[in-house]
Order: sequence, then structure tokens, then C-alpha cells
Amino acid sequence: MNPRNPKVWLPIAMMAGFSFIAAILIATASEVKTAVPEPVMLAVRVVNADPEPVRLIVRSQGTVAPRTESALIPEVSGPVVWTSPSLVSGGFIEAGEPLLRIDRGDYETARVRARAALERAEGELEHAKANLLRLEGLAAQDIASPSQLDEARRASRVSAAGVDEAGAQLRQTQRDLSRTEIHAPYSGRVREENVDVGQFVSRGQSLATIYATDYVEVRLPIPDQELAFLDLGLFASAKEAAILPEVRLRARFAGAEHAWSGRIVRTEGEIDAKSRMVHVVARVEKPYEPGPDGRPPLAVGLFVSAEIDGPEFDAVVTVPREAVRADNSVLIVDEEQRLQRRPVEVLRIEQDRVLIRGALAKGERICVSTVRAFLPGMSVSVIKARSPAEDDRS
Repeated sequence: MNPRNPKVWLPIAMMAGFSFIAAILIATASEVKTAVPEPVMLAVRVVNADPEPVRLIVRSQGTVAPRTESALIPEVSGPVVWTSPSLVSGGFIEAGEPLLRIDRGDYETARVRARAALERAEGELEHAKANLLRLEGLAAQDIASPSQLDEARRASRVSAAGVDEAGAQLRQTQRDLSRTEIHAPYSGRVREENVDVGQFVSRGQSLATIYATDYVEVRLPIPDQELAFLDLGLFASAKEAAILPEVRLRARFAGAEHAWSGRIVRTEGEIDAKSRMVHVVARVEKPYEPGPDGRPPLAVGLFVSAEIDGPEFDAVVTVPREAVRADNSVLIVDEEQRLQRRPVEVLRIEQDRVLIRGALAKGERICVSTVRAFLPGMSVSVIKARSPAEDDRS
């Protein structure tokens, strides 16, 4: 081996240089000081408990419907000779108001014939009674035969029956004559009409559809879980049911939102087999009377949302939904900035908030942050947040 060969002495020289540099670095290195890091406390958002009385509201929606709807159907046939100006789609009508007249000519002629038939029958009856009286006198003197007397009695009974028949026919023609004019059975409004002057109408033909306007009803579906918040007296009779709750109806009409007040009047007698809901019926009196601030009428067919008053509870705290843990408890931050678990009663869960009852004093701080690794007594730092109740008041 040739010591002058670079492949031999160059690696040795490099290793010696690196060792010398490492020795210098070690000799001149500063002393490393160790320190225990300060613990970082979990930051949580809190809201202050503010117990207050709360009346629960059950929400639903439905379509306004008339309480009574009828079809105008004539009981006699004939050409129409007059219709009321109110008998148009959307027209208002009063109880007893004449709406339509059918030609009376044929029915007046029939009444005259029936009256003449009655007078003829009464004349026949008078003659039969007089003949019977005469034959009874002759029979007492053994002048008239029994067969003649029987024939006179039969003629008297037949004549009496003829009077009854003619009288019934006269009354029938008088009723038919009165039916040539159709009157409104109640105060209401015309939904649709399909008759006009000159049209021949038949008995049983639908001429118009009307509905009452003294009050309207709204059929409201209530989910099963919401029934606990309503005192509806389910399936009780009207006399057995307690005073049913009030309801507020809201709808947008002509670009603005309007409200009407009503009351639940009954529940339907069965549970819907498909939706598993119970339907309640709300009633609004005098829906077509002008309201304050130019409020429009509560027209039939309008789609409305409903708010039904439920029971009132004391000492209810409203918190964000994330504040309530899966075991129906909340985390409280005590005076020493430590987390403590507190069981509560969940009264109701709404979209983004929860109504709770429990041992919560006014001013206690409720944690509304998600704490995944909770340990009783763990220290936290606090960030104040706004409660749902404060948001509602603002």
C-alpha cells in the first residue's frame, strides 16, 4: 500500500478534522436549562342562568276552511228568469236573501188546477154525505135496502179520500211554486256559480257553491311529542273538555305579515294512521270584519302558521342546544373557575335552544362550549357569551 495514495490518507484527514471541530463545539456549548411548562387552561364560553316563567308554544300550520259549505240545488225545473247581483264568484250574501228565480208560469197553472180539483172533490163529498144521510133515514123506515146504504157509505168515504188527495196536491203545487225562488240559507259568500238568466235548470242540478262567513276553521296537525305541552282534553266531549287554549294565526298577504286570534274548539276523534298526528281545529270568529291597521280578512283558502298557547312553567332557563350533554346535564363553572356537572330536567328541545329546569340559581355560569374530555373540578378560563333568552329580548 502506498501511503502517498490520496485514497488512503484523505479519509483519515477528514475524520480527524471532523473530530477536532466536534470537540471544539462540545467544549464551547452553553449549559441547557430545563423548565416545567405552565399548564394551558381550557377556554370555555358561558352564559348566566336566568330562571323565568315561560309559556310553551306549540307551532303548526294549516289552510283556512269555511265551517259550512253548501251547494245551491233547485227542487223544481224550469228556465231561470232572474239572478241576484250577489250571485257571482266572491259575492257576499245575507241570510234569507233571494238569489235566483225560476219561471213560475207552469207552477201557477198547476196550482190553479189543483185548487179546482180540490173544489170538485169537496163538492162530491158534500153530495155523498147528503145522499148517505137521506138513505140512512130511508133505511130507518125500511124503505132503503142494506145494499143501497152500503153503497152510499162507500161513496162518502171515496169522496173524503178524494178531498184529502186534492188537498195534498194543492199543497204540493204551492210548495213547488215557492221553490221557484231560491234564498240564501245563511249569511256567507259565493265560492263559485254556474248559472245565468235564460238557462234551463233541472231538479238536483248544482247551480252555485256558497259558504258561511260567521267564522272559519283551520285544521292543525300536532305531532305526538308536542301533545304533552297542550291541555286539549283529547277525545273528551265538548261538555267534558276543559277550556281549550288560544291560538294565533299568521300569514303573509299582499307583501305584509298579518295576525289573527282564535281558539282551539275541538280535537278530531282519531289519530292519523299515516302521519301519527292528532288534528285539532282552531276557530276564528268574524273573519271578514275589517281589522286594525288595514288588516285583510282571513280568507278561505289562505295558508297560515299557528302558535297554540301551552302551559306556563316557572324557573325555566333557556340555553343553547350544545350546552346540554347526552345524559341530561350541564356543566357549571363555579367561583374557583372549575367545571362541575349538574343534572337538569329537559323540558323541551327546540331548533337551536333547550328549555331546562333544575337546581340552577340566578347568575350561575353555564358552560356552552363542547367539552369532550371532562373531568370534575378541571380548571378553565371563561369567555362570556349571549344566552338565547338575551337574544330574544334584544
